[in-house]
Amino acid sequence: QRDSKMKIAIVTLFYLAGSSVHAFSLGPSFLSAAEKAALRETAEKVATPGKGITACDEGPATIGGRFEAVGIDNSEETRRQYRQMLFTAPGCENYLSAAILDPETLYQKSDEGQLFPELLTERGIVPGIKPHLKIYTLPGTNGDTVMQGLDSLAVRCKEYYEGGARFAKWRSPLVIDIEKGCPTDLAIKANMHDLARYALICQSEGLMPIVEPDVSLSGTHTLEQAVDINIKIQAELFKAMIDHGVYMPGTTLKPNIINPGKNCPVSYTVEEIAEANIYVLEQSFPVAMPGANFLSGGQTLAQGAARLSAMNKVKGNGPWNLSFSWSQALQLPLLELCKGKGELQLDEMSKLYVEELKIASAASLGQHSWSEGDGDHAAKVEEPAVAMA
Repeated sequence: QRDSKMKIAIVTLFYLAGSSVHAFSLGPSFLSAAEKAALRETAEKVATPGKGITACDEGPATIGGRFEAVGIDNSEETRRQYRQMLFTAPGCENYLSAAILDPETLYQKSDEGQLFPELLTERGIVPGIKPHLKIYTLPGTNGDTVMQGLDSLAVRCKEYYEGGARFAKWRSPLVIDIEKGCPTDLAIKANMHDLARYALICQSEGLMPIVEPDVSLSGTHTLEQAVDINIKIQAELFKAMIDHGVYMPGTTLKPNIINPGKNCPVSYTVEEIAEANIYVLEQSFPVAMPGANFLSGGQTLAQGAARLSAMNKVKGNGPWNLSFSWSQALQLPLLELCKGKGELQLDEMSKLYVEELKIASAASLGQHSWSEGDGDHAAKVEEPAVAMA
């Protein structure tokens, strides 16, 4: 009996010793507890209530087109000065949680010689990166596309992390065309699985992944059709992320605002559009993910702010932070200030930019009061063709 008690005591000691060194950690095993904590911290910072993302990740050609439209020279130095204004406008840090950078911008410096990621971090704005490459059209899909860049992603993510980035954002664009049957099931599956693999690779290299299924505003589809298709897309995305072993609390979403097609012949109020967006999120958006930062996708600041504010008014007890990640909605009005001037009007642009961010911030809290009709969709009536004599 004594030997039996001794054996029990020894086994108990071994068990207790083993338990004392066991680190309880939920989530995928390829990440340490510290790595998960860092990813989650970044995701939660990006999802800070009342703050959003300034999306300035346009490549030289894209931003160059905007510059040239208002008569501004598209040089690397002009792009540097412009991005510096977006990062240093007095007070912008009160409304920004993060900034998405193009690889060129990640390695540029301020007038004082400070790398932009360091400057942003000091201001409490998390620096991120756009790592995807070019769009490729999928054969046999009536024009559906996928984004390229996964093969070299791990190497580039490691470099971007060392360069100061702490998150990444990958865009997978899709177009609704009911007549053509787009997006096809193939395109949805290919794009959402690419987003899942991208997220997995980013997390393995320390970058918090933002996933962006971007459904275009173009088309004639109704709001109800948009809801059905977006639910299908997002459900495929989140299932793929879980199947790939992505650490869900360490990632966030950048979705399009669910809208009827630009040329939809049915009218909808901003409240109906807001209700549709919350309904889509409620179907499959994991509560483990802390927030969604909606893209503007061709909407004006007035339209985007009205719809975002209305969403936050009707989301009820929804657990997510719903905010903005806007590029054109913020930047196009700034560039209009330069029209006919031949150079960047940095002081004027800086002041207007902060005023725009105040509006976006208020919308992210459901506190923006919009003008009548701002977020509504007005029916587009096709004019009958005029018969030729």
